[in-house]
Amino acid sequence: MLKKNKSHILIFILLNLFFSINSFAQKNLYAGIEIGRRAIKTSILEVNNIKKAEYKILYFSNERISLADHIAASGEVPQEDIDKTSAIIVEQMKKIRAEFKIREENIFIVAAPVFSSARNIDVLMKKITSTSNKSFEVINVQEEAKIMVKGAIPPVDYSNGLLLDIGAQTTKGGYIIDDLEDNKLEFIPLELDFGTMTLTDAVKKTVVNQSQVNDMSTYQEKSFDYNPILRKKIKEMLDANPLLAKKEKIYLSGGAVWAFATLYYDENVKDHYIPLTLEDVINYDAILKNNFTKFSNLAKTNKEVARVLSTYDQKYLISANNILQNLLESIPNIATKKIYFVKDGQVTWLMSNIADRSKKVNTNF
Repeated sequence: MLKKNKSHILIFILLNLFFSINSFAQKNLYAGIEIGRRAIKTSILEVNNIKKAEYKILYFSNERISLADHIAASGEVPQEDIDKTSAIIVEQMKKIRAEFKIREENIFIVAAPVFSSARNIDVLMKKITSTSNKSFEVINVQEEAKIMVKGAIPPVDYSNGLLLDIGAQTTKGGYIIDDLEDNKLEFIPLELDFGTMTLTDAVKKTVVNQSQVNDMSTYQEKSFDYNPILRKKIKEMLDANPLLAKKEKIYLSGGAVWAFATLYYDENVKDHYIPLTLEDVINYDAILKNNFTKFSNLAKTNKEVARVLSTYDQKYLISANNILQNLLESIPNIATKKIYFVKDGQVTWLMSNIADRSKKVNTNF
């Protein structure tokens, strides 16, 4: 009888231990669905240390849908897009709740800033809420850079780092000042008028004979000639922010840096933060301009390289690296800095939300 009771007690203890561990694990799981410009992205993270940005991506889904283009064309979200978006989110929410059993307070849905221009955004909001039982918010364009900084830089480096995100239209980012009273922080935004596409378009406009605009030798010549204008803009941004010189860690994100890291390092790096050097960027630039066939040949056997080349042609890649290289060369004492590529840009906003809700991180700015 005693042995029987002991076995029951042992089973009871083991079950309690199992459910306790399982319950604890759920606290570390977070899910985010981003309704973006051209895709609906779902990420599920296991966060082990938010201060050091130590996490694992347990699941990622990328459903392509040209939402921003349709908003630009009609000024609203078409009913077909509303239905598709709702169906995708419902399906993803089933996976989040049933398979990963994530707590409701750890599930977030956001929409890109472009959705604020849609006349019928309320219709999309009501549809999502009614079908998924989860509301969402549209990211405020004025808050976008702050969200990127909070989510891309490990909180332990808030006081010692800066972020620059090289996008298609502009380069955005910022840094944090932490020597204020009452444990408050101040966010300083950074913005450069040039991005990969806008710089490429600006260079193309300098080609006098537009029949030569697609000639690579002509484009490279004009691109080189345009660098002084680019450097002047960068200098203006840096001169307006002298505190940047004190930051010892530079975090870089965006398509331009993704393209560089993928093409130059030629490996599937698993780290969330990939160290890089100015010397590597300069060497990559030479290959881009003088031996581009190296990347074309590599794309035949490397899917990630092929994905870069299907996203950017040679002209865009040259413009992207011109911004990257000129930025790094313009930062004072760059040789003493540590430079990182923020690989998982798709989870930046989710990490920002997690940091906001953590008692271990000060996001009082």
